[in-house]
Amino acid sequence: MIQDATALARAIRRGTSSAADAMQASLDAAALHEALGAIAHLDSGMGMAAARAMDDERRAAPGRFANRVFGGVPTLAKDLGGPFTGLPVTAGSRLFKRTGGEADSDLASRFRDAGFCLFGLTTSPEFGLSLASEPAIGPICRNPLDPTLTAGGSSGGAAAAVGAGIVSIAHATDAGGSIRVPAACCGLVGLKPSRGAMPAGPSFGNHLGGIASELAVTRSVRDTAAIFDALSGQVRGPFADVALMPPNGRKLRIGVLAEAGAAYPTSSERSGAVEAAAKSLEAGGHSLVSLAWTNFEPMISASGKVFGDIVSVNLAALVDSLGLDIVRAETLTRAFVMRGRDMIGTSLWDALNAGVLVSRDLWQLFDRVDVILTPMLSSPPLPIGSFPSDHGDVDLHLERMTAFAPLASLANISGFPAITLPFESDADGLPLPIQIMAPMSQEPLLLALAERLESEGRWQHRFPVAGLAA
Repeated sequence: MIQDATALARAIRRGTSSAADAMQASLDAAALHEALGAIAHLDSGMGMAAARAMDDERRAAPGRFANRVFGGVPTLAKDLGGPFTGLPVTAGSRLFKRTGGEADSDLASRFRDAGFCLFGLTTSPEFGLSLASEPAIGPICRNPLDPTLTAGGSSGGAAAAVGAGIVSIAHATDAGGSIRVPAACCGLVGLKPSRGAMPAGPSFGNHLGGIASELAVTRSVRDTAAIFDALSGQVRGPFADVALMPPNGRKLRIGVLAEAGAAYPTSSERSGAVEAAAKSLEAGGHSLVSLAWTNFEPMISASGKVFGDIVSVNLAALVDSLGLDIVRAETLTRAFVMRGRDMIGTSLWDALNAGVLVSRDLWQLFDRVDVILTPMLSSPPLPIGSFPSDHGDVDLHLERMTAFAPLASLANISGFPAITLPFESDADGLPLPIQIMAPMSQEPLLLALAERLESEGRWQHRFPVAGLAA
């Protein structure tokens, strides 16, 4: 049996388990794995109340319950994004207190409609500014596959919780790789959807000019497909709805980029995983087109700068509009805020226009190929402490993130969809993740290719899902 949210939902729907039993198993697993630092805030009462309500509905209104694709499945929200009623988000910062919580966002409402039972918040770096989840306020989030290593960021707590089996699926956000990098670190599946595919309302406060999106980290492609289908569409702004294009069954031109150039050297095992995945797809009848780092280098450079500028201005505006005491923030966060305050309007305009040109250049590359296969990370997950926040060098921090995940922010700046999944294991038993990118609206194609590669079974999860028999 596949250990994922779909399997757990099926067990609850059939009555071989209950939502309350699944929730209790998740709470027990959270206690067992507390040292991972995956959970920043836990509310067992909220979780059990939601689970019992789902069990009551299953008995009293089985037809309604049957329409909830993840009916009764425990999950966690990220301590950034949403918001979810009753879960007091602090964005990993001491600038906020865990008091109360805002009303559900449109996406949060869809999570509940899908049947999820929420019981806490996962660890995020302060304001999501890092590819590690180690906020100064704690907890330090560790990789369940090796606790000396990072679980990634900024959705590191979500990935650690899913990787450890505390939950089978968890809410996540992605503005510069923040779904895909943690998924890659922990051996999970992570999809960054097309711009406009996911709801961002009603406040639109976390879409960051269109570079950010929300979805989940999962243990299987089928879970990613199911939650994408449940949450996407009819977004009501700020961008037009994406008209998804189903695969037409034709043979594809697979663009292959196995390494990220001399500036960001890719480990041989990670390049090898890309090449192995390419050969597997070629064996299925698709053709391979070799791509060079020079095709991407200008877009990567521009994407990194655009990301830094948008995040800096957004953070400065947030701090100033809420009157937050920035002195209490981490040193790196203060530097981002000052960078944003110092940016003049024409510089911001230049950044926004550069992002548009990145999208144009990527479209031109897709004139040659149908999808692009790349490494997700340049190296194994880095040791805890590799992305310190006790300094004010924003450019150094941004460069460290690019060096770790060179091809992450390209999807965010361009607006294109991208998915990561583990394809093989390295000599230390850590995942060898790959990334596939496609043109806008091509999530169904990405999911179909990912499912094809996943079916080879080259990666196996180390921990069972709480509530499912191992």
